[in-house]
Amino acid sequence: MAIPPQIRAQAAAAQLLFWLPRPVRRLIAGAPLRLDGQELALDAQLLLKLQKLSGASLVNGSVERSRALLEASQHLVNGKRIDPVATRDVAIPSGDGSLDATLYTPAGLPEPSPLLVFFHGGGWVIGSRATHDNAARYLAKHAGVRVLSVEYRLAPETPFPGPVDDALAAFDYAHAKAADLGADPDRIAVGGDSAGGNLSAVVALEATRRGGPAPAFQLLIYPAVDFTTRRRSREIFGEDLFLTDEAMVWFEGHYAPEGVDKADPRLSPLLASDHSGLPPAYIVTAGFDPLRDEGEAYAEKLRAAGVPVAVSRQADLIHGFLNFAGVGTRFREAIAEMAGALRVGLAKSS
Repeated sequence: MAIPPQIRAQAAAAQLLFWLPRPVRRLIAGAPLRLDGQELALDAQLLLKLQKLSGASLVNGSVERSRALLEASQHLVNGKRIDPVATRDVAIPSGDGSLDATLYTPAGLPEPSPLLVFFHGGGWVIGSRATHDNAARYLAKHAGVRVLSVEYRLAPETPFPGPVDDALAAFDYAHAKAADLGADPDRIAVGGDSAGGNLSAVVALEATRRGGPAPAFQLLIYPAVDFTTRRRSREIFGEDLFLTDEAMVWFEGHYAPEGVDKADPRLSPLLASDHSGLPPAYIVTAGFDPLRDEGEAYAEKLRAAGVPVAVSRQADLIHGFLNFAGVGTRFREAIAEMAGALRVGLAKSS
């Protein structure tokens, strides 16, 4: 889809701003923000300043409006399309219908290769393959893997557990059709950011418990893993840092409305009774993120169960940074680190 000229001009202006001399960027962003013994990266603080000046927000009115605004604004921060990465559409059977997906293949990647089944973030309500297109391209190219990005159904039209069913169907399809996808069935990972991190953790848990094919690796990027507890990071970082407490309540209300058991492990994988035998995990958290503490608590739960796990707290960043590769340099550094972890994790599983 062609980028509207106005959005293209705004994106160019935003990217130019991040290349101004550091003293000028600091002047625009304001005094350094320090919370909980951490200092926010200048790139992140400048992005938040621009968000405030523009009046943009992650949640804006109705579901339809919030979705449309996210789709329209993605080009401001995603950056230039990452190539050479080939794409093709895939239809995944699920229930009575099918799910759309995109297979990303970096140039020169031999068959069979590792594969990441990727679930986008957006609170189970907003977001799409399109909003995470460059994120999928980046991981494919820099981790040296194929990426199958899945368009799972969204709430409120399809609340919990519908997206979980879709995510499991997508993993099962990837394993069954590995040869058609150019993938090694023994090196299929699941991964995603935020809501997608939640779905990835649940897929790993459910697939392992049922027996049969299970993921070889988990890439959990600032995942939501517990709907029952408000941890300290949600109290400290719940305002003015991109993902707000108000937005989280809005997302949760659509995905897990009244009557849903919030302790169900398919919703809150942290609360599962047994985490033993799960695939190795690389868990990324952001220091200035309401979800920070639950992501790190999940890492501790996995570690206590004997699961190989590494945690990378990007202490100076905010929630959502996977999609901010087009502005500044600090976000790209963090994304490059997780791509490297994915490459190594799937190499070890071979």
